[in-house]
Amino acid sequence: MPTRLTRITLASVLALLIAVLLPQPSADAQGSRGADRVRVVEERRVAPRIVDLTLDTPSLDTPGKVRLLTPDGWDERDPRDRWPVLYLLSGGDGDHETWTREYLVQDRPELREVLVVMPSMPLYGFYSDWWNHGKGGPPAVETFHLDEVMPLLERTYGAGKQRVAAGESQGGYGALSYAAHRPGLFRAVASFSGFVHPSQNPRAVRAGMTYLGLDWLALWGDPVLQRARWHAHDPYFLAERLRGTRVHLSSGDGTKGELDPPDVQPDPHVPGLEDPDNPFPAEVISPSEAVMEEQSKLLAGRLAAVGVQLSTHFYAGTHSPPYWWRELERTLPALLAELGPTDRRGSRAQGMA
Repeated sequence: MPTRLTRITLASVLALLIAVLLPQPSADAQGSRGADRVRVVEERRVAPRIVDLTLDTPSLDTPGKVRLLTPDGWDERDPRDRWPVLYLLSGGDGDHETWTREYLVQDRPELREVLVVMPSMPLYGFYSDWWNHGKGGPPAVETFHLDEVMPLLERTYGAGKQRVAAGESQGGYGALSYAAHRPGLFRAVASFSGFVHPSQNPRAVRAGMTYLGLDWLALWGDPVLQRARWHAHDPYFLAERLRGTRVHLSSGDGTKGELDPPDVQPDPHVPGLEDPDNPFPAEVISPSEAVMEEQSKLLAGRLAAVGVQLSTHFYAGTHSPPYWWRELERTLPALLAELGPTDRRGSRAQGMA
């Protein structure tokens, strides 16, 4: 039986490994040549305030996409003009059109004074640089978003350094993971039904990726053999790094809720998602959402314990867009308040480069 000293030593070694394995901000991320890693191959206006960028990047096997919802005055911007930025991260499908197609964020008047950035991600990319069995390489989603897209937008497209982020489903994980990996990068983050404590449910990662025909071990490796790598990508084990960032967590419990239609059907069956030793209650029709609630509540307790400024909303409901739209409406005022006051010239009016 391990002694108390042995347990302390093992915990210290694991903590050291996590620190070593944490994605490190590169020179690119600190403002040098991050934008030079990507090349804009197409810039296309798809609506009066919506611009789509197609990017060639070494971090992905296919071109990356970024949708911009531009603020008033953006088309006549001076090269020095900067606006505060709201990053909206999509779910596991990585669709950069989700927030304008499903949630019509372009119709929200309060978003006329900020630049809204909606980047794409490969299917089930998990907002991570994949381990790929030790080889690294594409997909390197975090590198693409933070070390390439972000500097490019700040250099060329009027993005300032006042940032907040929110995400649905896997995008909720992305918002918290990015904030924990790069403390101070975002002033506030919000997760709507996010997979925010993956080490708690590795079988869910395996089940979801296997269901989609993906190699789940290529993401972060084996959850036992590469435990430190999993912890380095788990906001629960990085909670202290979120001090100074305002965090919102929300999730349904997987049962039928008030925003579900009367004839709502159970989620498609994903083999291996359910733990046979701890089956979901009979009233749960959305097992994935029940997993999200368990993870969000565990993370909320951890964040509160280490002094992170936190708000939560847990409710009856399934893993579906109507709830995420409601959560965006609930949290958007607080997110935008963290950006501070702006005018037509955005951040430049506050003395920010």
